[in-house]
Amino acid sequence: MSVLSGSVTTTRPRRLDEEGLPFDDETAPNPFRAIADPAEVEARMGIVIVGHVDHGKSTIIGRLLADTGTLPEGRLEQIKDLCARTSKPFEYAFLLDALKDERAQGITIDAARVFFRTPKRRYLILDAPGHVEFLKNMVTGAARAEAALLVLDAGEGIQENTRRHAYLLSMLGVRQIAVVVNKMDLVGCRQEAFDEFARELGAFLATIDMTPAAIIPVIGRDGDNLAMRSTTMSWYTGPTVLEALDAFRSQGEGVEGPFRMPVQAVFKFTNDGDDRRIVAGTIDSGRLRVGDEVVFYPSGKRTRVKSLEAFNRVAPSVAGAGESTGFTLAQQIYVTRGELATLAHEPQPVTATRIRASIFWLGARPLQLGRNYTLKLGTARVSAHLEHIERVLDASTLESVTGRTAVVRNEVADCVIKLRHPIAFDRASELAATSRFVLVDNFNISGGGVVRDALTAATPRTTSTGDGAVVALRPSVLWLTGERGAGKSALARWLAGRAEHSGAKVEILDDDTVGALFPAGESRQEQDLRARRLAWLASRLEAHGAAVVVAIDSADEEARRYARSIASEFVEIHLNASPEILEARGRSRDGLAYEAPVQPELRLDTGRLSLDEAGAEVIAWLQEWSSQS
Repeated sequence: MSVLSGSVTTTRPRRLDEEGLPFDDETAPNPFRAIADPAEVEARMGIVIVGHVDHGKSTIIGRLLADTGTLPEGRLEQIKDLCARTSKPFEYAFLLDALKDERAQGITIDAARVFFRTPKRRYLILDAPGHVEFLKNMVTGAARAEAALLVLDAGEGIQENTRRHAYLLSMLGVRQIAVVVNKMDLVGCRQEAFDEFARELGAFLATIDMTPAAIIPVIGRDGDNLAMRSTTMSWYTGPTVLEALDAFRSQGEGVEGPFRMPVQAVFKFTNDGDDRRIVAGTIDSGRLRVGDEVVFYPSGKRTRVKSLEAFNRVAPSVAGAGESTGFTLAQQIYVTRGELATLAHEPQPVTATRIRASIFWLGARPLQLGRNYTLKLGTARVSAHLEHIERVLDASTLESVTGRTAVVRNEVADCVIKLRHPIAFDRASELAATSRFVLVDNFNISGGGVVRDALTAATPRTTSTGDGAVVALRPSVLWLTGERGAGKSALARWLAGRAEHSGAKVEILDDDTVGALFPAGESRQEQDLRARRLAWLASRLEAHGAAVVVAIDSADEEARRYARSIASEFVEIHLNASPEILEARGRSRDGLAYEAPVQPELRLDTGRLSLDEAGAEVIAWLQEWSSQS
């Protein structure tokens, strides 16, 4: 397929990648997987098991699997035979610790995934590592969990990682928690010892705003109070571990929350007149029905759901939390991966370019003030600049330190982050799933956290307005986009004039300068081809040291994404105004449909702002951008 043709003939859906371009990999996973077993649509709840090393997490889960008969056939005998051949005493933990290195060292390295079932529901149980060296794996497991079991050894009590893991659960928004006091035989199964543990742990959890649903005394090795009640601890009248699990609320059961679905992919069909564009993703919360009015953030585009779609099965009438789903739109608006789908009548998410976040850092290199990282939240991916470290917290003692310029491995910090593009999210206090993110440093996932709040844009250090404004443009491509009449050429000349005063080398590409060589044309295909040719020309001028200001009619989002992909430094500035103002300035009513940018660097309301005011906003943004690069 030619990148300039704008057409494709295929018998399979064309998936658009996160840059909005066709993704034609035959091996790409389809989110609409076939469901062969109707029972598979039942809720599957994610549970993470955390706690200090050697406090018995894996043993508890292994024993639960054995006692409830949910082990694969022959698995128990296989592990017992292995222990006999290697002269090791059998441990139920070996049912989970399947990696060779783990059996040799007796510790859990990976976050083992176990599928488990009770009469009420299905579970995905994650046995997270206790060693401090494997905290990254623990965070990975906890980030996917809806509830947690915090395990501690009755003989050792609260340890460093007990506190650290509890704080991480709180930070990641895992509010449903039960505490399992294991190895009660080490304290003679005495109620007095258990009550002391319960008071101490309850007081600690209260300091991080967590209230356990239950604190359960168990003997994991013998199965006491796991699936069956203990006869040696008859004084305990609360739930067993199995009962505590079933009392938790599953995401699949919590569909009454506001609808949130991060857009994972867009599938475009073109064969045999099929022009469907299916928006696909996994629903984090809420429900979606045909006819619902959906709003996508951060773009703010809205339309109604035309149909729900399914792969190799009958399309459902409603889709809910935890389901992978797809839907078509009543109007063919342009959306892409990274947007967050919501319902118009429900509470809306927050959109911001500056956030306050709690971060747990796991990278080998410190998280440093002033450095750039990549932030991934849901399916959105954006360049992030660490603007300020408010405090660094010791996750085991909860003591905080201010005035730091870096966060080292295994530390927790409250930070302010500046984003290159706006993203949509919910605050951790309101909806945990859509507040969680990870930070990537040099292609490695090095930290994670939650968004606590959205912040207003920082006040630029220096900004001049009016005729005296001056900006030193470095080699880059400033792409001014907007409908006809939005003021692109006027702003381009305003910026070029101020930049030339600083001695910068500036080139303008607009209808006046390149119209004779590159006529606009009347069709979408002609305009798309023109935009791509000028994008190539702009990238060549940039490579030779010029700052290039492009101000043409570029209605197609994919053409602008192509321009971004070939420029070294690309800044997209969206100029918009009300339809009445645009028509008064000469916009034709029968013009080509304009696709507004999804994530431009800057949006300007040129119906409200004067030319000087719009130019001053661009200068302010460029100054901050230059200071961060």
